[in-house]
Amino acid sequence: MSSGWAVRTLGEFTRLQRGHDLTASEQLDGSVPVMGSAGPNGTHGEALAPGPGVVIGRSGASICRVHYSEVDYWPHNTCLYVTDFLGNNQRFTYYLLQTLNLAGYNSGSAQPSLNRNFIYSIPLRVPSRGEQDEIAALLRALDDRIALLRETNATLEAIAQALFKSWFVDFDPVRAKQQGFAPAGMDEATAALFPDSFESSALGLVPAGWQVGSILDRAYLHSGGTPKTDREDYWGGGIPWASAKDVSQSRDLALVGTGRTITELGLAESATRMIPARATVVVARGATTGRLVFLGREMAMNQTCYALTTKAGTPVALHCMLRREIDALVNAAHGSVFDTITTNTFARSKVVQPSQIALERFEELAAPLFERVVEGTSAAQTLATLRDTLLPRLISGQLRLPEAEALAA
Repeated sequence: MSSGWAVRTLGEFTRLQRGHDLTASEQLDGSVPVMGSAGPNGTHGEALAPGPGVVIGRSGASICRVHYSEVDYWPHNTCLYVTDFLGNNQRFTYYLLQTLNLAGYNSGSAQPSLNRNFIYSIPLRVPSRGEQDEIAALLRALDDRIALLRETNATLEAIAQALFKSWFVDFDPVRAKQQGFAPAGMDEATAALFPDSFESSALGLVPAGWQVGSILDRAYLHSGGTPKTDREDYWGGGIPWASAKDVSQSRDLALVGTGRTITELGLAESATRMIPARATVVVARGATTGRLVFLGREMAMNQTCYALTTKAGTPVALHCMLRREIDALVNAAHGSVFDTITTNTFARSKVVQPSQIALERFEELAAPLFERVVEGTSAAQTLATLRDTLLPRLISGQLRLPEAEALAA
């Protein structure tokens, strides 16, 4: 434990207040973020708290989660917010609050709620302001690097999706050739892969020679399973095992890690099967039906999801198509008891089937973008694991800054 740190209570370290009501009819147009239990939740035309600011979820599913706002914001009544940092570093306060077992201080009412008077008594050890600044700077550098990787990944995906839309949804190359123009930004060899006219189909006009069919004309569908949970020898091995929770809670396009793993025995003696890298996994049932990810590595999967692998050797094109069609698939599932996507949901779908040569050319251009996304996701996960390891040890004083900086380097 670090020496020289002051002993304080949370109430002596920072001051908290319950957020403020804001109904839909009261919400004004503007760019001020509304910070609630789950973080940013829309915008408003007026701010009630200055940034940088920190809020803690006080009710609902996101109770006890801690969020940070760089700018002035409106603190919603689903959160507690810091009204006075009492001279402490705002970012350090944000990190410190994440390390506290706030859930153990529930008010005890029928509806879980966090009361500031219950948590003010939590004991803390607090470093000097100078050391707070240094600790916060190190942790923030990691957070900023993770954010930059995720922003880059989102841009790369957007480029691939924009190209897919231009070629296979808006049919821009075909329209240009129909009008006697060379397709913009396209070399002659690529332009030659597209027809110069349209024909009628079940989906309206489509490029001549292209077909309309179901998603399953282009993809193999795979289901999963769960090893028996009472068999310890099935769990904790080296095989990632994806669940609906992993897919739904992923903040990234690509899934490279899972919350649970299974053993070779668990794989062999259950219904789960290995799903190859570059498949697309879709949540098929539950509250998050329709969430999907691109597998960054081979892994097993449970029965709440479907995996789709390409028949055409074009996994990125398949993912882009599924991303565009997922809302229609979810809507088709509405009306069932659990809004479940089934094999029939995929089989009854109707999508444009571009020519194989056009799909292959798209894959040549888009696959390198997705490979960079997978690499960036893996790097972000490594950094997040490092940050999560360093954070509680730095905040408690168990790890000194020079050691942490060496690990980060």
